[in-house]
Amino acid sequence: MFNFRRHRKNLSEAELIELAKQDSFYFGELYNTYFDRIFRFVFKRLGGNEEVAGDLTQQTFMKAMANIGKYEDRGLPFCSWLYRIAQNEVSMFFRNAKKEYTVDIDEGKFKDLCDEANIGKYMSADDQEQLVELLNGMEQEHLDLIELRFFQELSFKEIADIYSITEANAKMRVYRILEKLNKKWVDTTERSEH
Repeated sequence: MFNFRRHRKNLSEAELIELAKQDSFYFGELYNTYFDRIFRFVFKRLGGNEEVAGDLTQQTFMKAMANIGKYEDRGLPFCSWLYRIAQNEVSMFFRNAKKEYTVDIDEGKFKDLCDEANIGKYMSADDQEQLVELLNGMEQEHLDLIELRFFQELSFKEIADIYSITEANAKMRVYRILEKLNKKWVDTTERSEH
């Protein structure tokens, strides 16, 4: 029996997704396109644990392939859906393992976070350590949102899709967290000055 398959380069992402719903061969193309991006996301969430990151990334794609028929295009990139699955896999891993994870912070992205939280552009190394301590004292979901927005550089629309909330709600949550961070920062710096 012959099976005609179209070439990937002639297909849009939407066409590829629709074909993947019928034939897993096309899902392989989506896998090849997004594997590195999802792996890096999971790898960072795990603080650099390559072996577990590989396992969770594979689980992410297995779940995506099993549920591709339920995928609906909501005007967001397909990778937003994959990020949501990966986020769930990482959260489940930590719930089961009851471990904490670390995020490596890029200095430029750290400055963007400080700017958005109105904390100041010029910080000493001690100030930076103090701010990292404040971040580490936050609720897990708040940390996740900060990481997705500032260190993974996702748009509010992509974050909204990961959490199944509106874009306005995602923006509001992030800015409330930044306000809390700013208040904690002001309280901490005022205490250290006295």
